Amino acid sequence: MYSLLRRLYFLFPAERAHYMAMSHLHLLTATQAGKKLVSAITAPSKTIETRFLNMVFKNPVGLAAGFDKNAVFLNELEALGFGFVEIGTVTPLPQSGNPQPRLFRLPADRALINRMGFNNDGADAIAERLRQWREKKAAVKEKYPLIIGGNIGKNKVTPNEDAWKDYATCFNKLHHYVDYFVVNVSSPNTPGLRALQDKESLRKIIWNLAMINNGKAVAKPILLKIAPDLNQAQIDDVIELADEVKLDGLVISNTTIDRNGLVTPVTELEKIGNGGLSGKPVRARSTAIIEYVHKQTQGCIPIIGSGGIFSAVDAREKLAAGATLVQVWTGFIYQGPTIVKQICDAL
Repeated sequence: MYSLLRRLYFLFPAERAHYMAMSHLHLLTATQAGKKLVSAITAPSKTIETRFLNMVFKNPVGLAAGFDKNAVFLNELEALGFGFVEIGTVTPLPQSGNPQPRLFRLPADRALINRMGFNNDGADAIAERLRQWREKKAAVKEKYPLIIGGNIGKNKVTPNEDAWKDYATCFNKLHHYVDYFVVNVSSPNTPGLRALQDKESLRKIIWNLAMINNGKAVAKPILLKIAPDLNQAQIDDVIELADEVKLDGLVISNTTIDRNGLVTPVTELEKIGNGGLSGKPVRARSTAIIEYVHKQTQGCIPIIGSGGIFSAVDAREKLAAGATLVQVWTGFIYQGPTIVKQICDAL
């Protein structure tokens, strides 16, 4: 069924198709009866209770940041059975992101290229949306409420030397409403952002967040999302820093700027231009980094695995390498709304 729908959606520009599909899902889940029907078809038939950083997930399959940037589709994504959803990337001020088109499909490679540029409604608007969601859900007693992560970044106009302030602003505004945080310094689509993966820059950002966190009534886990393009020395720096600042965990990995080995013709890639590549081409590299970090730390750093997960085989590969949870994004686009069910029912 979804293969036919996908063929229809793929007739439209990728970003437009994204909002078309989610609008259709919104209509289907607008009522409790409709939401239950959608869940009966798409959600996993069993619970795979998973514990991670003192949080309890109904299953280990989540949706990576960048899909629901503004926390507007939580009801719809909950209906599809996701164990957790990571919203964002959120910046202090609203920003429109890079000019369109900025999202491209590579069907031959089962991949996407995006250069969205942290387009989002800003921390205030998103915090208010999350507040309303929490208020609505407080009236419902659920054994496994949807876990929400907050992926945070800096505004494009903020110089790198002041980036720590942007992360602190987002952290404070979202703290009451998300279950965990992910510090995003690894997107290739904000100029200069990846320079913040430098050890000293990271130390300043994370130490400051840790101090703020310690002053809260309830501390929230802080994770760092890293790029698959880091070399071994840079990964070792991340591991050393994670131990030094007592980072709660890592998300491995973000998109890549590497274009090696793609089936898509070079002429088409040149026409698309810059951006982060996600999907099947990232699978092996992200798994290799997970395995390396897990072995180097003897499993002491909790890991969320992301990159090229389309099936239970892909998810099991990440879990075997050392991840406790996995996230999908590109696989969701290609496999459709039953991807969580397909993965969980086969795990």
